[in-house]
Amino acid sequence: MSLEYSITYKAENTYEESVREAYWQFLIIPEENDSQQFISIDFTNSLDATSEFSINGYGFKTIRVHPKGEFKSIAFEANFKLIKKEINPFDFEPEGDVQKSFEKIQELDFKVDHDTFLKTTDYTLIPEKSKNLFTFDTNQSVFENLRALSSFTHHYIKFNSEATDVYTKLSELLNIRQGVCQDFTHLFCAFARLNGIPARYVSGYLHQGNGYFGDSQMHAWAEAYVPFVGWIGFDVTNNILAGTDHIKIAHGKDYSNCSPLRGVVFSTGKNETVHSVVVSSQDQQ
Repeated sequence: MSLEYSITYKAENTYEESVREAYWQFLIIPEENDSQQFISIDFTNSLDATSEFSINGYGFKTIRVHPKGEFKSIAFEANFKLIKKEINPFDFEPEGDVQKSFEKIQELDFKVDHDTFLKTTDYTLIPEKSKNLFTFDTNQSVFENLRALSSFTHHYIKFNSEATDVYTKLSELLNIRQGVCQDFTHLFCAFARLNGIPARYVSGYLHQGNGYFGDSQMHAWAEAYVPFVGWIGFDVTNNILAGTDHIKIAHGKDYSNCSPLRGVVFSTGKNETVHSVVVSSQDQQ
């Protein structure tokens, strides 16, 4: 069975003083892949500024906007429709030999091939005193260790939408032990990489018809590479594997590669940005 998803993304920026010039890049378009197929894309803004599509450094589609003329407010609206195949996240052959999996991640070729997602970043740097909070058990498969890591992270941090912001690093997170989907994902990626497993940060939308934690506005989860299996999605915030309700936009090393909106604005004074996202679905016949 397939599902048809409708996603409406809205953002409004208001400024205390006139904006002389501005450049924005939106990373909000769902990825097209084996399970996600577009029906339509529509993007507008209140100033009728020209928008154009481009591809970022990781190969994902972005929208660039450059208004001409001064303004004090601008509103954006994006509407996406896509069909997504129903996903069974456990539909893969498990690792046949635990020892071979752990030998594989030690091979030089493996480390070179996955170097980008093995590196520590500012967002995934674990303080020295906290590195022993979770270690892999080499008697268990890599996949079982990753599920255990997901469960550990899920229970170690309490979901609190007011506790952190997009700049929060792990040193602070591990002190307060509260955060949002971005923080859960960074901690999972950090410990996976520390144990030799490539892990990448994923941004996307989450259809919340099933009472999940996390905001459909911009949910985040992780993908980890299991030897002889491939990339598997882990929604650590909800302690589940990523499935049909997870609509992927992009992946990168951490949040900084997947920020939904980046911009340079030439103005003075205060500004305010308001975002909203609505995700709905219906069965396809």
